Amino acid sequence: MLVAAAALAVSSGEPNLVLLCAVASVGAAIGDNIAYAIGRSVGTSRFAWLRRPRVVSAFEWAQRSLDRHGAVLILGARYIPVGRVAVNMSAGALGYPRRRFLPVSAAAALTWSAYSAGIGLLAGHWLSGQPLLSAVLGVVLALAVGIIIDRVNAVLRRRRASHIVQTAEATQTDPIRVEVG
Repeated sequence: MLVAAAALAVSSGEPNLVLLCAVASVGAAIGDNIAYAIGRSVGTSRFAWLRRPRVVSAFEWAQRSLDRHGAVLILGARYIPVGRVAVNMSAGALGYPRRRFLPVSAAAALTWSAYSAGIGLLAGHWLSGQPLLSAVLGVVLALAVGIIIDRVNAVLRRRRASHIVQTAEATQTDPIRVEVG
């Protein structure tokens, strides 16, 4: 909606783009904090399926990731439709400190609204005078950027997983490995 509204703002002059971005940022931050609060109230063991070994393992991985790269995860997840809900709920469930979550979620909401409005502005300038077509183009551009980000993320995850496997295999087969410390 924000992309389409920003494209319309450029093409037709309505609505006010700054106000639109401000409202979108506040709404996004509120949504992120609701997901955090839900995760906080549900926790990681309320339901039996949350105690299954694979789920527990996923929570352990998520905890380590939040401990090491919490801000990056929360900021990056804002741009991934289901990812933002999963990361924000996990942050709440795993006890990520609210005092750290609040400013990061606010920054994520602000950058996301600027990014979305920027795509709409681009589409609106390309097709000025054609508000409906510029709104459609803006949404298509936003979807394309989202797909590209998703694909790049998948490639990076596969490379990282491959690197971890190669490192583990190298340390298991190295006969002259000396432990220091």
